[in-house]
Amino acid sequence: MISAPQLLTDPFLQLPTGNSVRVVWFTEFAGSQHTVSYGDNLQHRVTATTTKLSRTREDQNSRVGNQTQVGEVYSQPVQRDIWRHEAEVTGLTPGVRVNYRVTSEREDGKSISSDVFTLAPTPLSGTPQKILLTSDHQLKPMAPANLQKVVETIGKVDAVWFAGDLVNVPDRASEWFDDNRGNALFPGLQGRAHYEMNYHDQNIVYTGGQIIQHAPLFTCIGNHEVMGRLGRTGSLDDEFNDTIPRAVAQRLYSGKSLIDNSFNTVTYEEIFTLPESQEGGKRYYAVSFGDVRLVVLYVTNMWRTAKLDSPYKGRYKETEKDLNQPENWGYGQVIYEPITKGSEQYNWLVKELNSPEFQQAKYKVVMFHHPPHTLGDNIVPAYTEPVQIIARDAEGKITDVRYEYPKHSDYIIRDVIPLLEAAKVQLVFFGHSHLWNRFISQSGMHFLETSNVGNSYGAAWNGKKREVPVGYQEDYTAVGDPNGLEPVSPTINPLVGEDGQIMPYIASNEITVFSIFDTGSGTVSSYRFDTRKPDADVVKFDEFTLGVDVSR
Repeated sequence: MISAPQLLTDPFLQLPTGNSVRVVWFTEFAGSQHTVSYGDNLQHRVTATTTKLSRTREDQNSRVGNQTQVGEVYSQPVQRDIWRHEAEVTGLTPGVRVNYRVTSEREDGKSISSDVFTLAPTPLSGTPQKILLTSDHQLKPMAPANLQKVVETIGKVDAVWFAGDLVNVPDRASEWFDDNRGNALFPGLQGRAHYEMNYHDQNIVYTGGQIIQHAPLFTCIGNHEVMGRLGRTGSLDDEFNDTIPRAVAQRLYSGKSLIDNSFNTVTYEEIFTLPESQEGGKRYYAVSFGDVRLVVLYVTNMWRTAKLDSPYKGRYKETEKDLNQPENWGYGQVIYEPITKGSEQYNWLVKELNSPEFQQAKYKVVMFHHPPHTLGDNIVPAYTEPVQIIARDAEGKITDVRYEYPKHSDYIIRDVIPLLEAAKVQLVFFGHSHLWNRFISQSGMHFLETSNVGNSYGAAWNGKKREVPVGYQEDYTAVGDPNGLEPVSPTINPLVGEDGQIMPYIASNEITVFSIFDTGSGTVSSYRFDTRKPDADVVKFDEFTLGVDVSR
């Protein structure tokens, strides 16, 4: 029996304004017409604009359709045709929710419609909003459970802030849409996931939550939104890892496309309609949403392994097999977009922090991916350009290529944080280390990392150390926050470790965490849920209030 054609995703909301919002959805057919019907009785209709994604592919490591093992269907990257539809619904009134439904008509005349959802424009100042703070889904095991419990606990949220790393390999289509393990990004955020978790021979199915059909999604670029050199390797995983600095690409590929031969965010930018800055486009931007001014930065670098004996490109050294093949070097943890003082992004940030929209906002929040303070592994080494050190033997042959990261040159701590402190930013929200922890600076600025949806690497705390190189010039911090802040213990219902001490973090592959910013009260509340116990209660374990100087 042939199944009926379906939409590839439910519709979701993007780029709200004072009287409009964009509705976006995807299909695997070009179709003849795509529309949004809206209003109390769906009496109004607007036609969508259709574009085709240019780089979405599947490969031997995809888990899609009939392929459940490596290489069953695909032996190499193969183009996958996916069409994106977007319509702008206008004439809306702030605070008034409107019903809507999308319909796609195939070339054969058959029509497919979504369920009915609700939309609204940007809320007015003074209108309380509940905003979901999340990060690092990456098809991780607990993401569907996490999102399901958001809806069961909070109900409909008003917006989603996603601090990067939405998927693992951004050009692999199934990771966004229909990975057959049941935990792709859009199904999770739309309540259409089907992910089985097994504990003590008990199968537990989590479905995610119907969230972005009703709430606009604001994202930032993490390291997993960036692809490497196009088509140079035999798999999408290798292509993702094959990033090199722009300057190196200019030298190696003179006259050729820098985007194709260094790194790119093409698929990410094709999928999302986001606010844009003149300087950075969708890569960094600012937006007002009710009482909040949200500033989104492009602060991320290429993740490399910390192991010195790894067969893969490392953060501290090149592999022995590649020493005399510079075209294969990884060049350490490549920073994708400059944020140093005087760079284009830095200058834009200075201008934004001095803008009336920012200055007059009740809540001032900055979101980016890379942590300024964390107990996680991924904050070491410092966020700075790698200093390359090449050793040669007496005959001039390369014997070692290593990278140092001078701590005093950390661009986030040296250049960005002083700007945010001076501008009285209340919250810096980030991800990357797959855990929950938070910090407060001496001025009262809050730092929150809430990215624990599975595949946690633990916390460098209470005896557990980060893997750091021995014998290098720099002193790489093995325990604690390398940038000098002490973690804040949860204020309501903290977990207690085996030693009986309160744990100032959650880094677990069984207990997942999400956070909610309530703009009515100014509180940021964090909740945890034990995925092994589907009938267990969701526990609020921490809460703090923006604008209040909370002492540790």
